[in-house]
Amino acid sequence: MISQPAFSGVWCPSVTPFTQQGQPDIEALGRHFARLNASGIDTLLLMGSIGEFASLTQQERLLLIRESRQLSPLSMVANISSTCVPDMLALAEAAWHSGFDAVMVLPPYYYGQTPRQLLSYFRELDKQIGGKWFAYNFPARTGCDLTPALVSELAAELPGFIGIKDTVDCLSHNRALIEETKKVRDDFAVLSGYDEYLVPNLLAGGAGVISGLNNIVPELFAAAMQAWREQDLAALARIQQRIGRMMAIYAIGEDFVTTIKTAVSRRFDSMSSRSRNVGGALNAEQCQALDQLFE
Repeated sequence: MISQPAFSGVWCPSVTPFTQQGQPDIEALGRHFARLNASGIDTLLLMGSIGEFASLTQQERLLLIRESRQLSPLSMVANISSTCVPDMLALAEAAWHSGFDAVMVLPPYYYGQTPRQLLSYFRELDKQIGGKWFAYNFPARTGCDLTPALVSELAAELPGFIGIKDTVDCLSHNRALIEETKKVRDDFAVLSGYDEYLVPNLLAGGAGVISGLNNIVPELFAAAMQAWREQDLAALARIQQRIGRMMAIYAIGEDFVTTIKTAVSRRFDSMSSRSRNVGGALNAEQCQALDQLFE
């Protein structure tokens, strides 16, 4: 019997709302999750790149883990990435205690890592992490790539390693990950980290997408998955074209996190557009361009 990957489908890597005083805004996060809960998506990712994990203190991250799980019935994964392994393990422990379904980890960043180092790192982390985990491949930020051969080797060896978010702007990389891991595991999930790669990912046999646009139009991506499951390729093509047009959002403004938050704020008035990434506030012309994308 063929096993299906867990956590397949559409994920939202949630933004982290902040109060006007710059603190994590749990009430606003609850309003945001309430809309996501009803949208038809499958999984929430807490404190991903768009969730500004690298700008949060350890205590703020622990707070978000403790408070977030009760805000949604959806599957929930916590990004526990850090350059300090004891901090990561404390975050993982808090995630298990709070009822999270899995955690996600980047490879070590700042220092470049060889494939041999990466194998050693993930093997040691797997012994300590205490539950199911996803890797997060983002070479543009970490300076190293989790190659298909490396990921396949780890997937064959470590049952707790259940999937990967592949944030590489290259379809062949995503496809090769899918092909190589399928040779060793039927239940391993390869998810694209680029919004517009949902359909190519599915066509290649992948598990779905982790898409920043889901903070704004989660219903659109849920509809795409429904069309895929029903094999309604005409509907899927129309949705893919809409997603492609909306990708222009990432060229608006100086900081994509602030831009996404601004779109959420303007469309739903559920949170402030405040971000800890400085200098990203949109001007009137940029706000108009943003509004036009979602008319």
